[in-house]
Amino acid sequence: MLHLVGLGPAGPDLVTVGTRDLLDGGRPVFLRTRRHPAASVVPDGTVDFDDVYEAADRIEDVYREIVERLVDAEARHSSAVYAVPGSPVVAEHTVELLVADPRVEVVVHPALSFLDLTWARLGVDPVERGVRLVDGHRFDSEAAGERGPLLVGQCDSLFVLSDIKLAVEDPPREPVVVLQRLGLPDELVAEVAWEDLDRVVSPDHLTSLWIPRLAAPVASDVARFEALLRRLRVSDPWKAEQTHDSLKRFLLEESYEVLEAIDAYDPESGAGADELTSELGDLLYQVVFHAALGAEAGWFDLSDVARAIHDKLLSRNDDLERATGGRPGDAGVDGAITVWESSKRAEHGRASAFDGIPHALPALTRAQKVGRKAEALGLGGGAEALGLGGGADDLRGAVAAVQRDPTDVEAFGVLLAAVVAAARAGGVDPEDALRRRVDADEAVYRSRESEG
Repeated sequence: MLHLVGLGPAGPDLVTVGTRDLLDGGRPVFLRTRRHPAASVVPDGTVDFDDVYEAADRIEDVYREIVERLVDAEARHSSAVYAVPGSPVVAEHTVELLVADPRVEVVVHPALSFLDLTWARLGVDPVERGVRLVDGHRFDSEAAGERGPLLVGQCDSLFVLSDIKLAVEDPPREPVVVLQRLGLPDELVAEVAWEDLDRVVSPDHLTSLWIPRLAAPVASDVARFEALLRRLRVSDPWKAEQTHDSLKRFLLEESYEVLEAIDAYDPESGAGADELTSELGDLLYQVVFHAALGAEAGWFDLSDVARAIHDKLLSRNDDLERATGGRPGDAGVDGAITVWESSKRAEHGRASAFDGIPHALPALTRAQKVGRKAEALGLGGGAEALGLGGGADDLRGAVAAVQRDPTDVEAFGVLLAAVVAAARAGGVDPEDALRRRVDADEAVYRSRESEG
């Protein structure tokens, strides 16, 4: 049993009696960091994880390593205590990971958080005002589409404050409030002009930011685009008549145009960047259009679409971390794909991993996906799965069968499948290879056309 407790937002005087009893109860105690004004209340012999912070390159690696150590500790002890700054249920990613980890049994205990002091200092009822709490390290994504009020936690460096400024194109017209070291003798609550946010503030690990209202939502370009489409649905007769079905062909066409722009784009020189940007915008238009139709019907909107893919990616990454013991990099590409395929089957309740491959795909693309998925699941998937070895002899045999009977549809299918399998075995994308060949042939035909 692992008891998760919080040391409160400030000094020892705000640590609860229940937390003190657990800390002094004779159980092994683990501390996320001693960088906290109430860290002095933990007993002698407490193990902290400050060394993990010093050794890791990324904060995500810190969290994973702490969780692994705690899982190991819980297995070695009948009962232990893990103490974190503030409250264990407010902005504590290690606690989130532990609660979700099936290897460890946890009990979360209540504690004061920096939020309790923040609302008192600001004189704000967060429920009445509809305050959104966001992490300063992920401000641009967590605050996307929001206008405020926002309380931004984890503003622990000038880099974070600068990123927050850059994420807001139209600065707020009223000052924001910086809150630092609440509940301590050197507590600071001060109004700051937006342009001075990363100039006059000296942030630390006890710094947060109150933004009453922004002049425009975060990620305002997307919000403005969505609002324009809603207006055009009323004023433009063609757009007003469109349905999900009528837009299907445009979605397909725009996808192919994006592929063409990618082929023409040179990431080294930037040549073709404008065209790729334009084509990606056209594809985004289709996504936003479908979301607008969903919103009009009352079933979903663009936020639901973004939230769905966000949660899906996060869930699959969590599955990968659990499957690899917190070290997803060790899985390799093939291992990651195997875990993801299992996750997708569980998400959709599919009896087979192949249920997610649309039958409406072009045959060449579908052949690639079926073969690739079979290989990822260890089912073969190359030419050997078709009774072929994928080598030159197999291709010659398939060609010979077609030559014997040019009307034999099955023989042509075997030949094409053998070509796809051989291409994949060599690391070649057959779709791309065929497209290049057709482009070259077309260039020759155009040349002959102009000469004749």
